[in-house]
Amino acid sequence: MAVKLRLTRTGSRKHPFYRIVAAEASSRRDGRPLEYLGYYNPMTDPATVEIDREKVGKWLDLGAEASDTVRSLLKR
Repeated sequence: MAVKLRLTRTGSRKHPFYRIVAAEASSRRDGRPLEYLGYYNPMTDPATVEIDREKVGKWLDLGAEASDTVRSLLKR
């Protein structure tokens, strides 16, 4: 089972809101995640990022791979 840490989009049209999730690599973008890890709100100034570092660390230790966007959000 290949797991990726990636974003799922919620919110309305022209007002995006993203959840950071752990999901199987073969699942759809907005499909059922394995676990919610945090959120990213680009509409605030500055953008709001809230991440549960313990959960992210657990998934990375289990071999999950972060997407490029999630990797850049983790560096913040």
